[in-house]
Amino acid sequence: MTPEPTTAPLATKTEPANRPVVADNIVPKKIRILGVPLDLGQSRRGVDMGPSAVRVAGLEARLEELGHIVEDGGNIAVAIAEQKKSGDPHAKYLKEITATCTKHAETVLKTLEAGKFPLVLGGDHSVAAGTVAGVAEFFRQQRRVQEQKIGLIWIDAHADINTPETSPSGNVHGMPLAAIMGLGPSDLADIYGFKPKVQPENCVLVGIRDVDVREKENIKETGIEVYTMRDIDERGMRTVIEEALRVAGRGTAGYHVSLDMDWIDPEDAPGVGTPVRGGATYREAHLAMEIIADHGRMTSFEIVEVNPVIDEHNRTADLAVELALSAFGKKIL
Repeated sequence: MTPEPTTAPLATKTEPANRPVVADNIVPKKIRILGVPLDLGQSRRGVDMGPSAVRVAGLEARLEELGHIVEDGGNIAVAIAEQKKSGDPHAKYLKEITATCTKHAETVLKTLEAGKFPLVLGGDHSVAAGTVAGVAEFFRQQRRVQEQKIGLIWIDAHADINTPETSPSGNVHGMPLAAIMGLGPSDLADIYGFKPKVQPENCVLVGIRDVDVREKENIKETGIEVYTMRDIDERGMRTVIEEALRVAGRGTAGYHVSLDMDWIDPEDAPGVGTPVRGGATYREAHLAMEIIADHGRMTSFEIVEVNPVIDEHNRTADLAVELALSAFGKKIL
């Protein structure tokens, strides 16, 4: 019998004796890096190595150079496809993905309870169902006067709002936003026993350009706000991101930012799980992250779908680190 995967213990780290001088514009955060090397949600293998690739690109040290206090919490242990059966063809490996996301949600929750900021490294985008569940549960527990809710900014080439009934592939990495919205699959949607994790009026899709036919129906059903790449082309990145932040921040304790690296054009980010031409440029991506940092209401952050197997000299992981730095306050001046 194959043992069920368990959560890797969190690594501890003492604060360096000589911390860098904090830039004037940066409020230092206590950041905990959490790796989720999950690749069961898609057909193309390799994104399980994404967390390692981003770490190798110097994420921890470069965040510390900005003045943040950073520790690496290790990886959630994940089952591998060769040890499991895919199960339901309409939601492949759903049992294993749900188990991973449930453990991951608990780690995110404990990170926030410890007063630390969760910085999650995927893995495929199905990990977001666990990340958002943990963040939503933390703020749901903050019931001083009323239940606290969170917003969500989903930055992606894809909508990821399929369900087992609508998915043409059965790949769960195309379903996490549906789970977060409470549409299904029920196993992922019901983590912590409540749904939706984010109210539709506080959920924003940014940069989508590859949407399945049935997904369009799910988007309309939920009523979430959507900004396609055409909106960015016509109105500019600044306008789109400013509006997205207002939607996600309206009446919330803050917002989770979920960044799929396939949002960026493959010219700049070739090593992603499902590349699609016509994405955000290098500079547009940085501008979006810089504006998010300026607003200062981000509760948690994740980067997913880095695939070093098809990358070029770790370019995509390097860019992921650069964008994380911008999201955590790095500026040109």
